[in-house]
Amino acid sequence: MRFLSHTLGIFTHPDREWAAIREDRHSFVQVFLSHVPILALIPCISGFIGVTQVGFPVAGHWVKLTTGSAAALAIITYVAMLVGVYLFGEFINWMANTYLVDGDEPTRHYAGTALAVFVTTPIFLVGFVGLYPSLWLNAAVTLLAACYSIYLIYEGIPILMNLSKEQAFMYATSIVTVGLVLLVTVRVGSVILWSMGVGPVYQS
Repeated sequence: MRFLSHTLGIFTHPDREWAAIREDRHSFVQVFLSHVPILALIPCISGFIGVTQVGFPVAGHWVKLTTGSAAALAIITYVAMLVGVYLFGEFINWMANTYLVDGDEPTRHYAGTALAVFVTTPIFLVGFVGLYPSLWLNAAVTLLAACYSIYLIYEGIPILMNLSKEQAFMYATSIVTVGLVLLVTVRVGSVILWSMGVGPVYQS
């Protein structure tokens, strides 16, 4: 529960919270499993309720998805989020080889995962908006959350990794690029799955 307590601090006083996260020094399992599997449920469950109970407009008609179809999409989304955050953390750890000295090895493997976990927190939390599955509303809110996540990356890198501002800026920019690539990859994967028949089924 210690890591869940960082969630509020990331929004209210990110500088102090990043310093506290750096001092925690927990293992990968504690950092990842105590946080991501819980928060990733928010957008999945909210979206499931939204598309099955509220519905959304398609070609001028208000439609809903069947329970089975929505459940399959929610499960796929949940797994994709877990894998995405894990890979994001591993990329951050790998790129740390360019910026951290050998003596920072413990910091490298802990901080990369912690950064991936906590910068994705805003995106998970705004998943509640999925209860009302309006495309423009969800896109706007998600964009705002993504902007704050990018801010957290630039704010957290120099603190977690103990880097100069110049090094931190280059490192953070590389991380943002990787994050965008992962996001596009997940989107493309979703399209492929839909083309294989794992797409939405509308209620009759």
